[in-house]
Amino acid sequence: MKDIADLHAREFEAVPEVVASAPGTIRFLGEHTEESEGVVLSIAISQRVAVAVSPRRDSSLRFYAADLNERKRTSLANLKFKREDRWANLPKGVLASLFDQGAPSQGYNVTVSGNIPQGIGLGSSASFVVASAAAFSALLGRNPGNDGIVELCRTAESEFCGREFGPAEHVVPVVSRPGTAVSVDARNGRPRLVPFDIGQSVVLITDSRVPRFSVDTELRQRGEDCRQCLHHLNRRHPGRTLRDYSPEDLDELMGELPEGMRRRCLFILEEIRRVSEAEDLLARDDLAGFGRVVNKSQAGLRNLLEVSCPEIDWLVKRSSEIEGTLCSRLTGKGFGGCTVSIMSREAVEDYKSRLEEYERIFGFKAAVYETTVSGGVELQG
Repeated sequence: MKDIADLHAREFEAVPEVVASAPGTIRFLGEHTEESEGVVLSIAISQRVAVAVSPRRDSSLRFYAADLNERKRTSLANLKFKREDRWANLPKGVLASLFDQGAPSQGYNVTVSGNIPQGIGLGSSASFVVASAAAFSALLGRNPGNDGIVELCRTAESEFCGREFGPAEHVVPVVSRPGTAVSVDARNGRPRLVPFDIGQSVVLITDSRVPRFSVDTELRQRGEDCRQCLHHLNRRHPGRTLRDYSPEDLDELMGELPEGMRRRCLFILEEIRRVSEAEDLLARDDLAGFGRVVNKSQAGLRNLLEVSCPEIDWLVKRSSEIEGTLCSRLTGKGFGGCTVSIMSREAVEDYKSRLEEYERIFGFKAAVYETTVSGGVELQG
């Protein structure tokens, strides 16, 4: 990540009064269970987005994305969502929310820079909006606490940007601490910190570079399958959510529901229980047991939820064959995207050497990123 203070000073001829940064995130378990009031287990990663802010003497709002060498501008009188402003809508949304809360209207210069790979499910936009919320709150002398930062981000994204998101999205980059994972219960939005000590092992992200089409359509269909399944289950036990049932309850629906629909619901129920099991294993420092749970989750993503693909399956299988690999799994929406693996340093080098074969077979040059378990949002200045 570039020295954002220097970038800001060169761009705006003003030293930033506040710099805030927030981490990207990896979801290890549970990301497909949120709609069913499940639980998501995530870590914050060392790749981050930083936001630098300085006040202006006029009513202009100017935004500079240093990594893209792009600039956007508007004014207090014209502070509204514009599709063409793309990334700048996130800090604009934060400012609009703060002004609605009574913050004094003022012009600002904003610079953003980061090293989170974008568009592959590592939470780059959530990191950006969290860093923006922390920076503007600090500059305005506000101390909203973790809950206030999360709520400010949610308001900016939902009301200003019109975007849907899950309960865990803004929580993890705010509350994370080094050496911990964050478990977020989608039923109540509450986070819980879980020990996550992987010793000398490495967290490795592999971007499969597989083009993804119709992902949201496919995921909506899986959500509809779960709603249909719940409708049938509630005929026997009214008033419950899918989370309240057990895999054994689904056995009663064999022959009543299409088997594909039943399998997808089975994955959700098993995954919710896997998160609970994983938390217990991490609390006992049983990393090998945690790895087995993650690997079982990948098998479910492939065989039950059916969101994997041949390229992802190949990457997972090759990494799992290497001595020193603890676990490997698809992370994100699926149908391509990334795998996340935990492996020894020696295994990393062996794994990287096999990616030339991946390119020969599938025609995509995978990108690999090493990361560590990071803390949450940070402030400077």
